[in-house]
Amino acid sequence: MRRTLTILILTIASTLLCVAQNNPTDGQRSRRRTPETFVTDTPMVHDPVMAYEDGTYYLFSTGWGIQMMSSQNRKLWRTHTGVSRINTPEWATDSVPGFRGHMWAPDVIRYAGKWWMAYSCSTFGRNTSAIGLASTPTLNPNDSINYHWEDHGPIVCSREGRDHWNAIDPCFVLDEKGEPWLTWGSFWDGIQLIRLNPETMLVASGEKPVTIARRIPMADTLKVEANPTSKHAGRNAIEAPFVLRHGSYYYLFVSHDYCCRGMQSNYKVVVGRSKSICGPYLDRDGRDMAQGGGTLVIEGDKKEFEAAGHCAAYNLASFDPALPDEDIFICHGYSISHGGQSILIQRTIRWTADGWPEI
Repeated sequence: MRRTLTILILTIASTLLCVAQNNPTDGQRSRRRTPETFVTDTPMVHDPVMAYEDGTYYLFSTGWGIQMMSSQNRKLWRTHTGVSRINTPEWATDSVPGFRGHMWAPDVIRYAGKWWMAYSCSTFGRNTSAIGLASTPTLNPNDSINYHWEDHGPIVCSREGRDHWNAIDPCFVLDEKGEPWLTWGSFWDGIQLIRLNPETMLVASGEKPVTIARRIPMADTLKVEANPTSKHAGRNAIEAPFVLRHGSYYYLFVSHDYCCRGMQSNYKVVVGRSKSICGPYLDRDGRDMAQGGGTLVIEGDKKEFEAAGHCAAYNLASFDPALPDEDIFICHGYSISHGGQSILIQRTIRWTADGWPEI
């Protein structure tokens, strides 16, 4: 009985910390270092994004106050809790009924001398949501003087019955002039894009969102099956935009179909490209992503992962010129060997002769 109770307590503690204590894949054993810091080679994450500062990679993902990990080699990841969290702002609990601080799908960018983070405040299956904004001078949680997240309020908000889009899954984008934009969206009417004020990183005066991608044309929404994840959610199951500039194109990655169902998930990532940040984004066959286009990038292989999605993509040399000039792709995958838990996937991007990403 004591053995059973001990195992149960350890399992619950590990789950609450969102840290995978599973059998390692490269022969190195995951291990606990302190009550608030764990090291793992199999990060359990959902909706991951990455940043780099002073020789350290930082991984941010969905969690209470945002989950944060750090690594020097992208192989062993240290999970930070407590000091790294973003405090739940009062405006978010006032604006989003039921929101209590479980922040989704962050994005982070270095701009104008500081780090900016956008994050989602929502409840599952509803589109009364908000995307919050915070900033910090450094990402290093050990820097007790400079590490602190300052709240800047919401960037965009959506309301049930008012908006046809959902204000979650943000992604910062810099255009060819170095000016900031934000893309976001999930389920309802596709992926949105808007220009930001470069001084505040909030929406620029007079700007309105435009739809740049849908899983299906808006006119066909009622022809497809109801959303199996929630009776309240829309049917246009597209989310998690990420834009990577490569050569003369902006590449828009989005996730189709359904996450968050463990072994029943059927998430996948598709891509299109445009020479203008505002689109149109066309897939490899010339189909407009705003009308349901998208070239497949990754899906579950039914051997290692049942499904895979919510991606980010980076050029390592853009983090630091001393790093390799290599493009990487990250996402979470629903691991078959881990019973459908979502774990980090990292892959190298190879570019075809005609300029399309393959991983």
